[in-house]
Amino acid sequence: MLHKTKGIALKLTNYSESSVVVQVYTESFGLQSYLVNGAKKPKAKIKANLFQPLHLLELIVYHKDNNNLQRISEAHQTPPLLDLPYNIVKSSIAIFLNEVLYKSLKQQQHDGFLFNFIFQSIRYLDETDHSLANFHLTFLIKLSMFLGFLPNVGTKVLPYFDLREGNFSSSLPAHSEVLQPPHTEIFHQLIGSTYASAALLKINKEERALLLSKMLDFYNIHVANFGEINSVYILEEIFR
Repeated sequence: MLHKTKGIALKLTNYSESSVVVQVYTESFGLQSYLVNGAKKPKAKIKANLFQPLHLLELIVYHKDNNNLQRISEAHQTPPLLDLPYNIVKSSIAIFLNEVLYKSLKQQQHDGFLFNFIFQSIRYLDETDHSLANFHLTFLIKLSMFLGFLPNVGTKVLPYFDLREGNFSSSLPAHSEVLQPPHTEIFHQLIGSTYASAALLKINKEERALLLSKMLDFYNIHVANFGEINSVYILEEIFR
């Protein structure tokens, strides 16, 4: 049966000389793998370059429950990304977000709220003229809410954040998986920020790098088989 759904391209893998398999996070079915025959041919109906990381898609798909490999009838980039593919800062952030999403969404089923959050975040990244130095940190915090482990803020800022428990604490935990002052206060500010307000926060490169490292530790604790994010070095280069 044919279904119409929005999608977000995450990964493309060569399948044969002319065909590819693409992983797409869809609004209707969650993360799905699609075989696209002939996608690398010059006159392909559905071209492989349509599935560049984080491209926003309108799809008409064949879907069968429990099939590991689905098929696409039609695909269009809607809305097209006008700045992100050509802006070195935005495209570098997109590489990082794409890797985080691919590793985080493997176990995710259909979730319209999560899909809309990711979809609108990509649109913001593409369209904004604001500073993006703190965008990836804010994205990780907001994504954690949809994945079920948003930090528990409480009513006041406490000096320590326990990565294992996801709570702020007045005492230092008896393990090393903790965020300490002065970074806890910055982290607390980021939790309450929008993308636009996060752009106004003054965070130096050392603070930003430490916060990112701790937040990825946080994901490793709470997302099964999350592993290492290889694209971190790209962010370190562009936000020196």
